[in-house]
Amino acid sequence: MELDIYQIDAFTDKVFGGNPACVIPLKEWLPENTLLKIAKENSVSETAFFIDNGNSVKLRWFTPELEMDLCGHATLATAHCMKSLLNYPKDTIHFETLSGTLTVSINNGLYSLDLPSRPPMTATLPLFIKSSLNFQPLEVLKSRDYLLLFESEEQIKNIKINRQHFDKVSLGTGGVILTAKGENCDFVSRFFTPQASILEDPVTGSSHCSLVPFWSSRLQKKELTAFQLSQRGGVLSCENKNDRILLTGSAKTYLVGKIRV
Repeated sequence: MELDIYQIDAFTDKVFGGNPACVIPLKEWLPENTLLKIAKENSVSETAFFIDNGNSVKLRWFTPELEMDLCGHATLATAHCMKSLLNYPKDTIHFETLSGTLTVSINNGLYSLDLPSRPPMTATLPLFIKSSLNFQPLEVLKSRDYLLLFESEEQIKNIKINRQHFDKVSLGTGGVILTAKGENCDFVSRFFTPQASILEDPVTGSSHCSLVPFWSSRLQKKELTAFQLSQRGGVLSCENKNDRILLTGSAKTYLVGKIRV
């Protein structure tokens, strides 16, 4: 079987930036084990598979290890693929996902994702995560992901993860967000996943489902700018809409090809 494949860099306006995602259109769902094998072979943080039914689009996301409940950057990548490469006629796309209906609006090459808000609550950090960090957080909160608040952007840049300790924790589809107030933006962050083949996610849309309500409350602002401080880096415009958030960013096509499975 031959399938089309597209690799898109999301939350960036240049190739080799942002977070790469593979996007694969399907006519019908392949066995879950096959989808997982394809994602593992692609070796990017997420592969998105979609079926366009006309009125709505079925969308699923896979890491090399498991199916995810939510992935922002691969949703943006899929919208970019459909609009820029597959000539999708509308400027609004409704995706049916494990996290419900996600809507992407497209305007002048920018993609706005409507995602669920996941405000984090005060929590206790597992000992192995605590011992894996070279700096200790000021506060610990949790929703799907742990959210660790640090003193400064400089600490976020210089954080070191001891994987011998870190990988002793299993968080399922969750991960660990490190965040601080930004020097040239409202807030910065990084995102790490224990036991994952890709330790640090370059730009994480789903983590902002917690970051946006957190920083909106702290800074008393509805509209925020964010930067993810990975090596590739990513810029996100954010808006807190109470039970939803809006993330807006760009995307660039890196690869167009075919795979045989």
